[in-house]
Amino acid sequence: MASIALKTFTGLRQSSPENNSITLSKSLPFTQTHRRLRINASKSSPRVNGRNLRVAVVGGGPAGGAAAETLAKGGIETFLIERKMDNCKPCGGAIPLCMVGEFDLPLDIIDRKVTKMKMISPSNVAVDIGQTLKPHEYIGMVRREVLDAYLRDRAAEAGASVLNGLFLKMDMPKAPNAPYVLHYTAYDSKTNGAGEKRTLEVDAVIGADGANSRVAKSINAGDYEYAIAFQERIKISDDKMKYYENLAEMYVGDDVSPDFYGWVFPKCDHVAVGTGTVTHKADIKKFQLATRLRADSKITGGKIIRVEAHPIPEHPRPRRLQDRVALVGDAAGYVTKCSGEGIYFAAKSGRMCAEAIVEGSEMGKRMVDESDLRKYLEKWDKTYWPTYKVLDILQKVFYRSNPAREAFVEMCADEYVQKMTFDSYLYKKVAPGNPIEDLKLAVNTIGSLVRANALRREMDKLSV
Repeated sequence: MASIALKTFTGLRQSSPENNSITLSKSLPFTQTHRRLRINASKSSPRVNGRNLRVAVVGGGPAGGAAAETLAKGGIETFLIERKMDNCKPCGGAIPLCMVGEFDLPLDIIDRKVTKMKMISPSNVAVDIGQTLKPHEYIGMVRREVLDAYLRDRAAEAGASVLNGLFLKMDMPKAPNAPYVLHYTAYDSKTNGAGEKRTLEVDAVIGADGANSRVAKSINAGDYEYAIAFQERIKISDDKMKYYENLAEMYVGDDVSPDFYGWVFPKCDHVAVGTGTVTHKADIKKFQLATRLRADSKITGGKIIRVEAHPIPEHPRPRRLQDRVALVGDAAGYVTKCSGEGIYFAAKSGRMCAEAIVEGSEMGKRMVDESDLRKYLEKWDKTYWPTYKVLDILQKVFYRSNPAREAFVEMCADEYVQKMTFDSYLYKKVAPGNPIEDLKLAVNTIGSLVRANALRREMDKLSV
């Protein structure tokens, strides 16, 4: 990661102002925040006669589930295509507090409420993080198979048709406002598990099908750097599990990853132990072993109950939109540097994209075009670009060497750093700082980096 140039949000561009739109004020009751959404329909957008707008969402993770629910509640005829209904993505499973409220998540799908974290340096210096959290604040830990299924079920309850199928390819429209033809293999009670080739005609498509997105390939969205995440779910004894009751651990160092971190995150009755890397993918199992060794006695005697691996994007794709096809979540490349977080941003982007379609189509009554979907990109970039930029810089500064990681862990001991970090993470906003404390932080950071560079020079001398 550290070797990648500053290309965060590669390919983002400002769209030209649209002068051919009208604004109608309507209250959309389906939004959980009870906001008043503006309905922006192009004057040239034809009405959809005899039916409502039809949209396919490809992929049933947080992005797809959130998008499908919003579409269905907004009057759109919605189809959600997902192949693996029990998919267990290798994901730490951390979600910010704001997601619980924004997406009305029930507490029974949250395995653990983490209120304490340990950041552990290459030399095994541990810093306790979390003393700035308020009594009601926590980081939620979920299992993806539970969260994803819940969001899909809620989409189905809202009226979306959930199809168990493997998306294969997409035929592009042969004329303006003509349908997209999706080809997929259906797996349902009628196919007896063998699979049956089917097609589906829709007016617009949301690609929420992950890092290896076939929808992205269909619109020539371009490639991006990606990390490999490797995770083992380990069942440990009850007394060892007690240690991780509300605690998560993050390990940094060349041994666990040259450009990321290793983690031990608590789940309902086990811990998830994993790591990731962009630059040394072939060595991922070596890094995983090192992560387990670092956790050492805390997980000794545990039984590995599941092994998972999956690619994770490192920056947005060069193209995230074409005509009436938009990408969201991992398919668009919405995973943050430094922390590797993606669940919240996946769900949020799915919802934002769906809202743009609902608004642009006057709740399914009119056809949409690229200008309608581009409003989603404009809103997304304006809201979250600062967060991605800050984390990108932090990764390049502090993940480049073991001495820099030691400085990073040292900096995490500062109470002001912890408060700013948690406020930004829990509520997904770059927290405004105190000028005096910011100055102190800058001085301390420089001091830590100077000590780190001095340490690196001494280590280089010893290696000669």
